[in-house]
Amino acid sequence: MSDTETRTSRQVAALFSGGRLTAIPRRPVRREQLLEHLAHTLFERDRVYTEREVNDALLTVHEDCSALRRYLVVAGLLERPRDGSSYRRGR
Repeated sequence: MSDTETRTSRQVAALFSGGRLTAIPRRPVRREQLLEHLAHTLFERDRVYTEREVNDALLTVHEDCSALRRYLVVAGLLERPRDGSSYRRGR
């Protein structure tokens, strides 16, 4: 792991207490780091998820699952069709 990856890992870990996200970061760089972490740890590649499954996964870390889901979609880390019928991990 590079120094940058190690530093990023520590910064993301600092956002959690007891396995729960203490707050959604306001700073875009920190929020992007968090979202990448969540996408890679909570969602499998090439698997299709329902909105309920996405919410349930996000609720394991924070009560505002709709904000986290929206941020993940806007960042391209979760993709959904226009009708919002399903989700899948993006980049």
